[in-house]
Amino acid sequence: MKRRPNVLVVALNPSIDVEWRVDAVRWEEKNTILSERRWPGGKGVNVARWLQHLGCAPHLLLPTGGRNGEELLQGLKQARLRATSLKLPGETRANIIVTSAEGGQLRFNPAGPGLTSSGWREFVSTFHRQLSKCSLVIFSGSQPRSLHDDAYAQLIRIAQRNGVPSILDCDGAPFKHGVRAKPFLVKPNVYELGNWCGCPLRTRSQIVSAARRLVRQTGSWVLVSLGSKGGILLSASGKSFEAGAPSNSIVNTVGAGDAMLAGFASSFLHRASPANWLQDAIACGTAAVGCHAGILPTRRRVAEIARKVHVANTSSAV
Repeated sequence: MKRRPNVLVVALNPSIDVEWRVDAVRWEEKNTILSERRWPGGKGVNVARWLQHLGCAPHLLLPTGGRNGEELLQGLKQARLRATSLKLPGETRANIIVTSAEGGQLRFNPAGPGLTSSGWREFVSTFHRQLSKCSLVIFSGSQPRSLHDDAYAQLIRIAQRNGVPSILDCDGAPFKHGVRAKPFLVKPNVYELGNWCGCPLRTRSQIVSAARRLVRQTGSWVLVSLGSKGGILLSASGKSFEAGAPSNSIVNTVGAGDAMLAGFASSFLHRASPANWLQDAIACGTAAVGCHAGILPTRRRVAEIARKVHVANTSSAV
């Protein structure tokens, strides 16, 4: 049997995702919740679920606490997702998704509990031990408020010293510090890329220009997700690829970027070419929006969409 690629997924601020379905959102009026669903969530957990679905062997490293933390770990166990959990003094957060009958969504994400200094030292020590077992590490999602902004950057540098490539997907100050540590890939969306460069990005040329600045800082790869317009993949060596997203009914957009990241990582680990990295990333992201939040499409559906993704080599056009 062929060995599945091992991936360490670091989720510093996981959650229980809770979807409330309503007829419509009425401001300053009572809103009746018609149904509720709960499942293990947060960006890192979403990425791990997708990686497992795509045939990789993810291992989650995450802090958990309280009843929500217990529910999260039980959900991971039921999904047969391997995880190493460090005990939090606070309660794991619960992210609320309000979905109306018309398809619109509101999202409310608590900042989450803090991590003590001793808890962080324990986390870093555990991270060291887990690195020897993996061929790629993914840092995904927000950081606990108590950590310094360079927490991801610290972990990226540790991974580099151990010869393990890393992928970073976060935003704000942790993103700015993290890219300075030069991960193998960073995956901003257009809004996050605009925040990093300090100005809104409205045109393709502005997006590509900002992404070029970013690859010059990381010295490696940048994947910019463009939502329904697909994505752009660029490298510091001058390689550039672009692809649109095939048309698909949009049921939900929660976790689409995480699916895209997992598609990239799986393709990279299976030794595909950069054009295939982008093709598989867009296929997973497109398939994700056609499903309800927390539900994964079939692998056949992902493959069907992948065949419709046409990747252009734009290296000489940019």
